[in-house]
Amino acid sequence: MQNPQSLRNNMSLSNNNPEFTFEPVGYVRCGQKYRSEAPRQGVFAENEGIIRLEKGKNFEQALTDLKGFSHIWVIFCFHLNDNWKPLVQPPVVGQKKKVSVFATRSPHRPNSIGMSCVELVEIDGLDVHIRNFDMLNDSPVLDIKPYIPRVDSFPDAQIGWLEKAKLNSYQISFSDIAEEQMLWLEKQIGLDLKSFCEVQLKHDPVNSSRKRIEDKGQDEYIIFCRTWQIHFSLDEKNTEIHINFLKSNYTSEDLSAGAPDPYSDKDIHREFII
Repeated sequence: MQNPQSLRNNMSLSNNNPEFTFEPVGYVRCGQKYRSEAPRQGVFAENEGIIRLEKGKNFEQALTDLKGFSHIWVIFCFHLNDNWKPLVQPPVVGQKKKVSVFATRSPHRPNSIGMSCVELVEIDGLDVHIRNFDMLNDSPVLDIKPYIPRVDSFPDAQIGWLEKAKLNSYQISFSDIAEEQMLWLEKQIGLDLKSFCEVQLKHDPVNSSRKRIEDKGQDEYIIFCRTWQIHFSLDEKNTEIHINFLKSNYTSEDLSAGAPDPYSDKDIHREFII
């Protein structure tokens, strides 16, 4: 992972032009830290966070007239990515088809730059409070621009290959025990498995080529997140998913005294099981 504090994004436009160096104006601060927690689109995220701008740059004045806008464009860097792919597999196309990267919003791009339209909640000094975004914690922000509906919105625009794509969005519900288990884990170690489920299961939920999925039969599945199992039921007809319960992915032998602990997390698993 690149250090966000030292990140610079260099782009050579052609062999005859100099490189351009962009210095972040700030960084995202939010609860989503890992790639698996990144929403497919910000509009589906239902999250809140802050863009914290750098001090000593006169950004307080640069923000003055942004108040009153309900949405903003955020130009940012995919700071966890270090490669790109000319063909990618968006979650809405299924397991076999690939699409050219310039026709998608994939984070795996020649220049690791993202653009997201997010809801502006409030501005407090150098803190720009936002809602419904698809960025991760520590994402470097390159620029902020106002969203203007009459020039930024084209409701009748054609959407190419997406016209034929399967865009089913699954409704996700949680059992009482799953809610309790997830809340406990989040309080203990900051792991937000509820957000993980919303991101990973909202679209194309049982695509095993993209996710660590195990089919248990009779519409019962397990999705794995790090060293945890999330057991869920799928109702394909009604596009509904019900999260049943969590389980440690360690065996009793794995958790025995003296067993290796490569991820330094076995104590919390032992406490979870008790």
